[in-house]
Amino acid sequence: SFAYFTIKDRLPQILTRVIDTLHRHKNEFFEEHGEKGVEAEKRAISFLSKLRNELQTDKPVTPLEDELPDAALWNQYLDYQRNLPNGSGEPSWFQSPWLYVECYMYRRIHAALAQNPPIDNFDVFKEGKAQNFFESQEAVIALCTYFQELLKNIKDLDEKQLQEELFKLLQVSLWGNKCDLSFSAGQDSSQKSSPLQSLENMVPYILVNDLEKVWSLLVNAKKNRTERSNVRVDIVLDNAGFELVSDLVLADFLLSSKLADEVYFHGKSIPWYVSDTTKHDFNWTIKQLGSANHMWMSRCGINWEGNLKKGVWVFCDHMFWTLPHDFSSMSEVAPDLYAELQKSNLLLFKGDLNYRKLTGDRKWEYSVPFHQALSKFHPAPLCSLRTLKSDTQVGLKPGQGEQVQASEPEWMVSGKYGVIQFDAGL
Repeated sequence: SFAYFTIKDRLPQILTRVIDTLHRHKNEFFEEHGEKGVEAEKRAISFLSKLRNELQTDKPVTPLEDELPDAALWNQYLDYQRNLPNGSGEPSWFQSPWLYVECYMYRRIHAALAQNPPIDNFDVFKEGKAQNFFESQEAVIALCTYFQELLKNIKDLDEKQLQEELFKLLQVSLWGNKCDLSFSAGQDSSQKSSPLQSLENMVPYILVNDLEKVWSLLVNAKKNRTERSNVRVDIVLDNAGFELVSDLVLADFLLSSKLADEVYFHGKSIPWYVSDTTKHDFNWTIKQLGSANHMWMSRCGINWEGNLKKGVWVFCDHMFWTLPHDFSSMSEVAPDLYAELQKSNLLLFKGDLNYRKLTGDRKWEYSVPFHQALSKFHPAPLCSLRTLKSDTQVGLKPGQGEQVQASEPEWMVSGKYGVIQFDAGL
């Protein structure tokens, strides 16, 4: 299966890169922290080398031994895996659910650093994320320019034109999800050209296209808003780099078009899946744009800084996003986060990992309704913007999956197909 290939080949490659990154920063650790820095780097590397060996030789998954706030939840989850009625007893790297061991690896990478001060705040994936951002410059410039031109006459757009622009920016945000470093094991995955040019040609590759439903939800929320009730959109972020810029442009459009009054962004509290957005990446990206020597890029960055200061944009992280649990258990494991999401008019979930967690990462029949696959997760109306990079997909028309499969056997994992999949909630 694709999962087997991921665990066997991709994850060891990612670990090797992480070890290599720490090696390359040895001098920097020495300059900043002296011998203590070098010692910490050695300990972290030995921890990660041992982890890589455990993975490659299919050793049992071991409990976390660190004192971090989420360790108890992880260890409870390991017990849960051990006691599954149809499980093999002791979970190991190749005999366990893919989603679980993949998340577990990233949590162990985090532990390797967190347990080794003074390098405990070093993000081993930071360079790759920055590189992806800089290598996507052309696309970032094209998108920022397009958007700033659009803002000049946004007040004069009629409803039909607003709808068209929303659809465009939702699709840019969808295809921005192709730039995923964990998918390419950290190889170059930057967005080289403006995605705006090719949107028309990409429409046939959107297997579920619920743009109209998203539009009518937002328009109705806008019409029914009162003095006391703001229209709130939440974006559960995926990758930093170009994808994040496409999400920020979409969020700015929602405010500027008065389709939303506030946007909440949900990122990761620790470095995750190579290119996922942390608070540092979020702030860094906005600062990079603000100080760019390109007029429209810097205009975007400065405006977005302003949105954060005014409180109409809010960045939040929560440790639930970096647990192995799928979202159907959120109301039990993280009732505070679930209650927060219930305040939203629309939740936008970016990317493949969020989709896997929305649907429990199961091998569903393709035609199972999205609502059913969400199981107990219905905090608010939600929409998944996802390019397919793993073999779970629901909500297709009868026969649709089989038809694509016949012409393109790799359709579920190539990143070539996408969905804009909506669920109205309860």
